[in-house]
Amino acid sequence: MTISGVSGRTSYIGSGILDLRSQLDALTQQLASGKISNTYAGQGSGRSLAIGLRSQLSGLAGYADTAVNLNTRISVANLSLQRLVDVGSSVKGAAVSAVSEIDNTGQTAGQKTASLGFLDSVDMLNAKSGDRYLFSGRATDTPPVTPADVIMNGNGAQAGLKQLILERKQADVGTSGLGRVVLTAPSVTSVQIAEDASPSEFGLKLNAITSTLTGATITQPTGTPAAMSVDLGATNPAEGESVKFTFNLPDGTTEDITLTASTATPLPANTFAIGANPAATAANLNAALNTSIGKLANGPLVAASAVTAGDNFFDQPPMRVGTTPFGAATTLVAGTPANTVSWYQGETGTDSARGTAVAQIDQSITVQYGARADEQALRSQLQTVAVFAAVTTSVTDPNANAQIAALNQRIAQNLADVPGTQSIQDIQADFAGAGASIKAATDRQAQTKAITQTMLDSIEGINDDEVATKILALQTSLQASYQTTAMLYQTSLTKYL
Repeated sequence: MTISGVSGRTSYIGSGILDLRSQLDALTQQLASGKISNTYAGQGSGRSLAIGLRSQLSGLAGYADTAVNLNTRISVANLSLQRLVDVGSSVKGAAVSAVSEIDNTGQTAGQKTASLGFLDSVDMLNAKSGDRYLFSGRATDTPPVTPADVIMNGNGAQAGLKQLILERKQADVGTSGLGRVVLTAPSVTSVQIAEDASPSEFGLKLNAITSTLTGATITQPTGTPAAMSVDLGATNPAEGESVKFTFNLPDGTTEDITLTASTATPLPANTFAIGANPAATAANLNAALNTSIGKLANGPLVAASAVTAGDNFFDQPPMRVGTTPFGAATTLVAGTPANTVSWYQGETGTDSARGTAVAQIDQSITVQYGARADEQALRSQLQTVAVFAAVTTSVTDPNANAQIAALNQRIAQNLADVPGTQSIQDIQADFAGAGASIKAATDRQAQTKAITQTMLDSIEGINDDEVATKILALQTSLQASYQTTAMLYQTSLTKYL
């Protein structure tokens, strides 16, 4: 009889032990990782769904990162816009202030406020988020606005705003100081005002003439160059009768000169003396009109000229007086990079500024959050503040107060909100809308992520208590198997018999 060894009879026990150890190792790994398996193959029938759910979670994480970046950029842009709103309010307040005393620098306290506001405005429009300039349109690596000092004072051969204001002032006021108009007397009883050239971009432009002078003949602006006149005829005007001359200024405003006939001595302001006859009265009217036009040309016209020079400089391309004898100039020409500073360096385009930066925040939702510093509202305020800061007068100039008063009026008006035109608050509202869209998408995605994660956990995750129970059961079985195997290996024929 052949007696077999215990190893052959117990091999099945050894394989069982290995199987138990394998199960125990797998359960221990599940308990440590919290996952049913480290491979998709081990996830069973739910593995295909798990792949889809993980892809969805990855997409949601990407949208979350995008939302963080967008919220940061929009927040920085809104801070800049709010500061610009504050600058506009403070400069407008300074312009309407009754205090207009000119200091030894040739400026008022309000203009000093504008200087600081201009510096701040340039900094705000050159704001960055990370490595991205927020107001350059698509040119995100380029600062949109030229440095403030260069805009004001130029750079070498490139003329800045102050230079263009000075050139335009000379072209508008003219060498005679009468705003590019000429006074003549076609007859001994008449006074005529004519523009000095036509066509011409500069100086006062004739609008209309009205009169209550008894027996006077009025000729409205006509001809090339345009001329208008009043002829007293054979009758002297009566006390208190008047004639009004209306002029168009370069910035689109109008100014009136009203002169009233008077016999008072001394003559009150804005009057002309009634002479012994119509010829003498016409000569007095001519002299009074000459004085009044000089005040208009060296007062409000200077302010209107500065505002218009601001329009010219902040144009694309910048426009400037087209000849070096400025007092006789008639045209504007485009400045070149060689001779004129260009204030805006960002991307230009006719499409929506907001559309220059677009981000996808959900599977089918995008937001637009781009901006250009040359948008109408931003350019208009920057230009207005810059002009207010750039103009200088002199305490010795008899027309200085009239210039500042007219400039203050125009600055305040240009900084006021105009219905139907873009305002900085409109841009803020656009950004607020983008922010609201991002928040709504983020909230929705947070809910979706929670649901998706729950579903994924149900496929990939484990019940810790259940796994721990299984581990305890396996450990008990494994211990029993070890003991049984040990006993079998200690069995011998002698012990058996």
